[in-house]
Formats: sequence, structure tokens, C-alpha cells
Amino acid sequence: MNKYIKIILTLILVFLLFVIRAFSAKLFYDPLIEYFKNDYLYTKMPEIDIWHLMVDMLFRYILNSIITLGIIWVLFERKDYLKFTGFFLMTAFMVLIVIFVLLLRNQFENGYLLPFYIRRFIIHPLFLLLLLPAFYFQKLSNR
Repeated sequence: MNKYIKIILTLILVFLLFVIRAFSAKLFYDPLIEYFKNDYLYTKMPEIDIWHLMVDMLFRYILNSIITLGIIWVLFERKDYLKFTGFFLMTAFMVLIVIFVLLLRNQFENGYLLPFYIRRFIIHPLFLLLLLPAFYFQKLSNR
């Protein structure tokens, strides 16, 4: 793939990640946003429709994952990287969502930091920031 096409496609995909982030309040149900913005140390947790929250988190995770896979394909063009990323993202979601639901059912009795960061890994494409340097290093070490 042409270098300029790669740059343009990567910029478009990164822009899509920004669009998802910019419109997240309108597109997704997440009462925890306001909870974590305010005095979460001193207030009770808001009423949460757990199923609605989980479905919206799944939808957001899928959107971010598709864009993540697109970015990795555009930058590296290797099927093995795509397969690994897809498997990694699916496994990570299953593990993180189970832990998050358990913490949510306990209303964060064990503290708020763990659910806060687990939620962050689910709703933001942070795994992209971990995988890109790893794949780049792998590419350099294979030369």
C-alpha cells in the first residue's frame, strides 16, 4: 500500500476514534461518567441499569475494536497481527466485563480505582496504544 494512502487511512481511522469519543454521551448509556466526574468518594452510586450499560459498553468496545483492527491492518498489513489482536481484544473484553459486573454488583465496596480503570479499558481504545508499539518492535526485530 502506498505510504500516503496509509497515512490518510490511519488519520481517518484515528478521527473515527475521536468521533466515537466526542459523541459518546449522546450515543451510549453510561451513568458512571457523572459519578466519576463528581464527588464519587462521598456520594452513593447512581441507579444503574446493568444490562443497558453492558450492552452499550459492548457496542462501544466493538466499534473501537473494529477501528483498532483497521489501524493495525493499514499500518502493518499482516493477517497474523490481525488474528492476534482480534483474539486479544475478545479475551480482554470477556475478562474485563466479568470483573466489572462483579464490582458493579458490589457497588464498588472494595474501592473505586479498579472499576474506574477497568471501565476505561473497556470504553476507550487503550489496547491500541499497547499493541502498536509491540507490533512495531516485532517488525523491527524481524528485519
